[in-house]
Amino acid sequence: MIELHAFGPGFGLPDPSPFCIKADLLLQMSGLPFERKRGNMRKAPKGKLPMIVENGEIIADSTFIRLHLERRHGVDLDKGLTAEQRGAAWAVEKMLEDHLYWMVVQERWTVDANFDRGPRHFFEAVPAPLRPLVIAMIKRKVRQNLHGHGMGRYTPAERLELARQAVGAVAAVLGERRFLVREEPCWADATVGAFMVAGLCQLFDSPLRGVIAGHPNLVAYAARIRAAYFNEREELSSAA
Repeated sequence: MIELHAFGPGFGLPDPSPFCIKADLLLQMSGLPFERKRGNMRKAPKGKLPMIVENGEIIADSTFIRLHLERRHGVDLDKGLTAEQRGAAWAVEKMLEDHLYWMVVQERWTVDANFDRGPRHFFEAVPAPLRPLVIAMIKRKVRQNLHGHGMGRYTPAERLELARQAVGAVAAVLGERRFLVREEPCWADATVGAFMVAGLCQLFDSPLRGVIAGHPNLVAYAARIRAAYFNEREELSSAA
């Protein structure tokens, strides 16, 4: 059986990481049986989660998890899509993963009130005398990553404008459909669903949440994703 290694429920979400939510959705949408495990980033090949383990083989990174499901198991959630639909779906995925993700990181890790509500809890296992030093070191690394990506170089107003453009593009592609490019899920819905659910997280003071909430079709879409795929875990995620 496939094992999904992720963080587990937190922040009132199925997982604190949009990429772990995506991987969970990929596996659920594939229809393949799998088991959820608490992951350990130190054991992950790329030093981050999610990853899956199948028959001793480790596949890290959500995109390569998708490709594994396609190639090893013959699952194709894009079956029937035109080349144009496949291209649009892939472009939306990568816009969210390479752009909106860093807005989520910026909001959660560099805004002190948000950090205290969420990421600070990741460090509770660190011995108290060392905790401030470790937190400062990790936050500095996060800021360096944000600066290197470019998102950390923008003003709050500039980030908000970029969020409006990106989220507006997703809303326009979705339109009145139940899922991104048709009435049933394709692979990209795992990514879009993950980021809409994560972006609407109620725990944080989040301009991004306000932008997403301004599009009723995206709010309804996120609600459909949660109801369809995480209903059985809602009690866990709400209590975390």
